[in-house]
Amino acid sequence: MPIPNGHLVLIGTTASGKSSLSIEIAKKRPILEILSMDSMAIYQGMNIGTATPSDEEQREIQHHLINIVESTEEFSVSQFQEAANNSLMEIEDREKKALLVGGTGLHVRAVVDNLSIPGQFPEVKRELESELDTTKLYKQLENLDPIAAKKMEPTNRRRVVRALEVTLGSGKPFSQFGPGMDSYPTTPFTQIGLQLSRDHIDKRIFERYEKQIATGFLEEVETVMAKGLSRTAAPALGYKEFHFYLRGDYSLEEAIEKAVVATRKFARRQERWFRRDPRITWLEVAEDPLEVIEDVLKIFDNANKN
Repeated sequence: MPIPNGHLVLIGTTASGKSSLSIEIAKKRPILEILSMDSMAIYQGMNIGTATPSDEEQREIQHHLINIVESTEEFSVSQFQEAANNSLMEIEDREKKALLVGGTGLHVRAVVDNLSIPGQFPEVKRELESELDTTKLYKQLENLDPIAAKKMEPTNRRRVVRALEVTLGSGKPFSQFGPGMDSYPTTPFTQIGLQLSRDHIDKRIFERYEKQIATGFLEEVETVMAKGLSRTAAPALGYKEFHFYLRGDYSLEEAIEKAVVATRKFARRQERWFRRDPRITWLEVAEDPLEVIEDVLKIFDNANKN
């Protein structure tokens, strides 16, 4: 069992309130700096849709990996891993600790378990992208790497293409890179998860979209979509649905409904991903995530005893 490194990972599905809780935790423990583990918060100009902490919150608490690249740029998991590790070194150099706030499962694992991220194979990728039938690509992946295929949705074109790109380009099944997603080795990071009922998460998702629209999300969508989204930024929740509304393809009510449904499905996938990790300590939240702040502080303090 490795000695805890003192860094705390706060995990939860989208709309679970982990960002607001993390800020309150950092206020009570000034030694902490917040390291965002959200694969979409890295993009500039997408603050409302990704529920990025406000400028005031970022001035009060040091944040990392927020608004670091243009929304038109691609930013791979390996690039994210490198940027996160650099931030961790900077935080440690200042004799501080990191509060890693996570919603993107693969990115959390990449840092917590120092995953070996497979390389890029652009020529293979271009050839795969020329095949427009995602179902056909998924069947190819099932033949070449059934383990990887079982772990992704057949309609998730981006993940299917990536798995095939690595499998074909490296000559090694995508599922064999790193310790594997089904392996949970010991780690020096202390991980805490927020457990909210699905009904409560569903309610918070709907209320968050209402609040985002009231604070300018539609204008943000219009600006961002006019510039264009990179392949890695395109999956950001809500942007596609409200772009269709702005084009006249959906009514506002339809756009909200479709965005809410898609986000609830995403939250279920996050929940299933995180639930597989036996190293996470789960704290039950009835209504407000701040209910568990004392429990979180106690776990953090224990991990940092000399």
